[in-house]
Amino acid sequence: MAYDESDKYYLEKVQLELETDEDFIYEEVPIDEDFVVGEYDEDLDIAVRTIRESIEDEQATARHESEARASVTQTPEIIDDFVRNFLVRMGMTRSLDCFQTEWYELQQKGLLHEEDVGIVPEVYTRNQDLDMEVKFLKKEVEKFRSAALKAKETLVKIRKDRDYHRMHHKRVVQEKSRLIEDFKRLKRHFGQYEPTLQQLKSKYEVAMKEKMLAKLERDRAVGQVTGLQSTLKNIESYKGGSARSSHDNTCQHGSLDSSQTDPGPTQQMLRAEREKYVKDVQQYPEDYKRHPKDSEFPVDTGVNPYLSMSKSPSSHLTRTGGFRLSNTFQAHAHPISGLALHPRKQILASCSDDHTWKMWAVPSGDIIMTGEGHTDWVSSCDFHPSGAKLATTSGDTTVKIWDFNKAECVHTFTDHSLAVWSCSWHSCGDFLASSSMDNTAKVWDLNSLRCRYTLRGHADSVNSIEFLHFSNILLTASADKTLSLWDARTGLCAQTFYGHMHSVNKAVFNMKGNTVASCDSYGVIKLWDVRTIVPIIG
Repeated sequence: MAYDESDKYYLEKVQLELETDEDFIYEEVPIDEDFVVGEYDEDLDIAVRTIRESIEDEQATARHESEARASVTQTPEIIDDFVRNFLVRMGMTRSLDCFQTEWYELQQKGLLHEEDVGIVPEVYTRNQDLDMEVKFLKKEVEKFRSAALKAKETLVKIRKDRDYHRMHHKRVVQEKSRLIEDFKRLKRHFGQYEPTLQQLKSKYEVAMKEKMLAKLERDRAVGQVTGLQSTLKNIESYKGGSARSSHDNTCQHGSLDSSQTDPGPTQQMLRAEREKYVKDVQQYPEDYKRHPKDSEFPVDTGVNPYLSMSKSPSSHLTRTGGFRLSNTFQAHAHPISGLALHPRKQILASCSDDHTWKMWAVPSGDIIMTGEGHTDWVSSCDFHPSGAKLATTSGDTTVKIWDFNKAECVHTFTDHSLAVWSCSWHSCGDFLASSSMDNTAKVWDLNSLRCRYTLRGHADSVNSIEFLHFSNILLTASADKTLSLWDARTGLCAQTFYGHMHSVNKAVFNMKGNTVASCDSYGVIKLWDVRTIVPIIG
């Protein structure tokens, strides 16, 4: 049979990848040249015929297997067998014996007809099958019910476990949130140490500088005294009595007359160093010029004009139970940190941690005005001596001046670096003093709107500050366990009181100004005599 190249048909060209198995050893098979087929492509007819033959072989094999398998035929059940099977299934043996005896007697006598011994009707067989199926299904239902009960118990247990783990997860989340907040608070707290350390470092450097200057001044003074003594001895040796009289004058007046003795280089250096030291303490630059709007401090007479008006308290106040409650009202939603009474009217000002201050009519408790502007808790407030303004301090490091006529904040001082604790007006109304957590107190000028002096000397937070009435003296209380008296005109510390063992929270003058009362964080109150600088009580 010859093939032509034009009679070739392709179903689909597929490239098969051969699987390689390197571990398998192939056996070499010799090639029989008699069965070598020529190289040609398979056509469609041969492929179809091959498929048809394989299908016919499969059908023949299946037919052969079906013929070889034994067939089971089910014959319908006759009536007597049906009855016998029923009695056997029910366990009725005596009834079965009686039935068989009577059945065979009737069959021998020929009294049974064909319809009596025929096949059992299909409905009875079907009912019996259904009955058996119902019993089987009931057993299955019971089995599934027990399985369902077990599954229900397992589900309840799983739900309990789920609720427990959910509650535990919520507790863990809350604990995590609390720890995160603690970490943030600690981070902020630690971040505040850096400026404090810088301040301590600068204070240490200033203190060391002052120490070196004082030591240098002492050494130079000692050298000067030694030189003067040697000069005097020389004069005495040459001039006798005149030199001795000159020495007496020198001892009486404490220095030599410039017309008789010119200042030497040591005196000039000492005078220049002293002037430099004073400038460094007051922090005045060399080209310092007074601000044109700076206020003048009033003359400090030390006399309180209201002292003569003070009288002993009424008898109804001194006896037991003399005071009584006039009114109680809800002023703020957060803790109240400070109060101030108006100097001329029945008005009370309160400041709170809710970032506001309020004015109330007393004793009715009617609200008059509310001030909003601070971004943190308001720590204290104080009325201007004229009663037309109010000063407030806050944890946002600012001091604000509020004008009641304009009903607004007229100025904000922002020189403090940390929270401001308290403030106090000068009796003239042109100056305001404030104390801060940055270890300093400041004196503000209300005309030039600038800081006139910064009072440095405390080693910890300055908790309170107060002007002595009709005086330029300031009293500060600090967390470094000390109280200090300052001259507001120069910004210098005049005296320091030592005696408290804990942080001093508040200090005030009496009406005469000769006694100071102070209290600390451990509940101790001390009364100090300003003249002797010793505690009277405490």
